[in-house]
Amino acid sequence: MTEWKNGIAKIILPTPFAVGDVNAYLIKGERLTLVDAGVKTEECWNSLTEQMAELHLSPSDIEQVVLTHHHPDHVGMLDFFPNSVEVYGHPLNERWIQPTEEFFQIQEEFFKVNFQEFGLPAEYFPLLSKLRKTLKYLCNRSLTGHLVEGMKPTGLSEWQIIETPGHAQSQIALFREKDGILIGGDLILAHISPNPLLEPPAPGEKERPKPQLQHNNSMRKLLLYPIKCVYTGHGEEVYQLEELIEKRLLRQHERAMTVNNWLKQERLTVFEICQRLFPSVYQREPMLTISETVAQLDYLASIGEISSSKSNPVLYQTKL
Repeated sequence: MTEWKNGIAKIILPTPFAVGDVNAYLIKGERLTLVDAGVKTEECWNSLTEQMAELHLSPSDIEQVVLTHHHPDHVGMLDFFPNSVEVYGHPLNERWIQPTEEFFQIQEEFFKVNFQEFGLPAEYFPLLSKLRKTLKYLCNRSLTGHLVEGMKPTGLSEWQIIETPGHAQSQIALFREKDGILIGGDLILAHISPNPLLEPPAPGEKERPKPQLQHNNSMRKLLLYPIKCVYTGHGEEVYQLEELIEKRLLRQHERAMTVNNWLKQERLTVFEICQRLFPSVYQREPMLTISETVAQLDYLASIGEISSSKSNPVLYQTKL
């Protein structure tokens, strides 16, 4: 049964993805606000409609949508809302939620160059031409306005924005200080650790982002706030936040040190490490597993454990 609690109603929506259901949240503010918009399927829209009916509301009552980040399971259903519904989020949502042909080409070129550096075999390169098809659950909708660090969203005067990049470059969280509630998107999840996904550099930037380092910093940043409860993008709420962050950081460090031990024995490419880390899934989920592999190497480099060659593909080794 969908119900209000502290002026927030949790809406659990189905997705066609391996991650399963995604959470969206209605907030009673000065405007009725939906935080995140599910995936672009009729099933998802029908589920939203049914759950809102339990609150004696309908999707037409929603006055604005706030996006925690741009991934398809959080934005796709924007296409089902009329243009009169305003949409707010971090500026880096824009290139994903209203993609252009130029952006598709930038994305394909970014991954082509990186696939070569990572040492992926030739059979993986056809994936590049399919990248745009994987975005079929995305929307085609522009932001009404931008939300960045410290802002209070229009119609949500009790809430402030915390920028939390890592899982996505566009990711933000919403914090309400009076009762310590955070709506955190996919920054912290009770049951799994979010993927630090590779993305092309932001417009005007040349260096690729290092999402694992960003993600770790974003989790630590939360410890600066008096957070009592995190409403998450998937699964259950998180109440023991500090304990969970410590667990996530330790687990990630341990995984990285496993890679470090391999690199003490021999020099390896990203792809060779990926095969060892994810022997049963790297062929089925190359983008996710490569992102996770690069994450560990970025982390090891940041703590001074490894170095890399200037060759193509790049070879990694521990520092002597």
